[in-house]
Amino acid sequence: MERTLIRDIRLVAGQTAKVQGFVENIRDGKSMAFIVIKDITGKLQVTVEKEKCPQLVDDIARITPDSVITCVGQVMENEYVKMGGIELLPSELYIEAVADALPIVRKEIPATKKKQAVERSAIDQRLNYRWIDLRTDDNQLLFRIQSCLVNAMRQYLVEHDFTEIHTPKLIGAASESGADVFEVEYFDRKAYLAQSPQFYKQMAMASGFERIFEVGPVFRAEKSFTSKHTTEFTGFDLEFSYIESYRDVMQIEAEILTYALGVVKEKFGEQIKEFFGIDLIVPTLPFPVIMLKELYSELEKEFGYVPADEDRGDLTTEAERLSFDWVKKHFGHEFLFITDYSAEKRAFYHMRDENGVPQGYDLIWRGVEITTGAQREHRYEQLKKQAQEKGLDEDVKFYLEFFKYGCPPHGGFGLGVDRLTMLLLGLNIKEAMFLFRSPDRLNP
Repeated sequence: MERTLIRDIRLVAGQTAKVQGFVENIRDGKSMAFIVIKDITGKLQVTVEKEKCPQLVDDIARITPDSVITCVGQVMENEYVKMGGIELLPSELYIEAVADALPIVRKEIPATKKKQAVERSAIDQRLNYRWIDLRTDDNQLLFRIQSCLVNAMRQYLVEHDFTEIHTPKLIGAASESGADVFEVEYFDRKAYLAQSPQFYKQMAMASGFERIFEVGPVFRAEKSFTSKHTTEFTGFDLEFSYIESYRDVMQIEAEILTYALGVVKEKFGEQIKEFFGIDLIVPTLPFPVIMLKELYSELEKEFGYVPADEDRGDLTTEAERLSFDWVKKHFGHEFLFITDYSAEKRAFYHMRDENGVPQGYDLIWRGVEITTGAQREHRYEQLKKQAQEKGLDEDVKFYLEFFKYGCPPHGGFGLGVDRLTMLLLGLNIKEAMFLFRSPDRLNP
């Protein structure tokens, strides 16, 4: 018999159906047993009258929470069933897997008259058993939301003539600065895990692809222990040709995010509010824009915040945080583009104007940087000179070759899918990823 998903169970009311899933709860009484079975689409009460089903009694006694079972039986509407007014009366029950007592507490259990409250396990303990932690409603909802978000961004780009590519993650030279890379043995020589697809995105521009994007893993060997950093994450990157300035890049990023968040709001807005307590606000166009120097001036006037002199060419973590309060107050917006960073704080491949100012930006959402974007330097001699300034010309020799034989003006950006999810749902980065990686976590 073909399996029926629980979301579709009402369609087969009055008929025999087969359902499969994890046991969320079981009450095994003397004459009756009530089992709540859960699949990825919903939950269903399975009601067993033991006198009518003696063949099931022994198996029911073996069932534990989180066991996996298959039930075949009559689907009946019952107004007294709190779970959707529908239940399954099984004639067959198969235990696919019996679960041991769980090593973690996934949700806080409130106190009752007979029992004390049980605290939720700490996040690091839950990460040790991530596959168990992921069975909860909110975690499974999280990844449906993330899937919707990424698919909406992909859909927007495909509809605007972008081609999805897949670049190598094993590379022969460090992809950006030469630092913070993972070195691996590659037969008789060294290789590195890619910090970003940056060089290969630009190679695609030199190949005449004009508009490309990629969704794939990114590796950063940074010893950071913050609520937003990880050593491996999923990047969403794009690059496109024949731009007039970096503002073209800013514009398309704003359009993508506005579209994608609109799709997520329409499909999951109410559930995001219910499960995560977040009101998802779809941004309006255009996004506010401010130069870094002007932002520091505004933050000093508004909050008395003054960065150290050596930090003025870049955005400090505290300034990131304060920028959210500032942009909400003055623009009623959650996003803020910041431009005109110091050349020494930007990558060598960012185009610079006649004054040496990098033609790029950061995008801040809810006080956290989610994107660095820019117009790239596509002129070979200028790009070579900028690589030499940072002492990288030998390290990026293969990359410079892409520009010797003609390349159109282009630009792009990259953002982290996991960080985007974190901010969307108000989580810690550890909770926003399928599996978290950090300098001290490599398992499971």
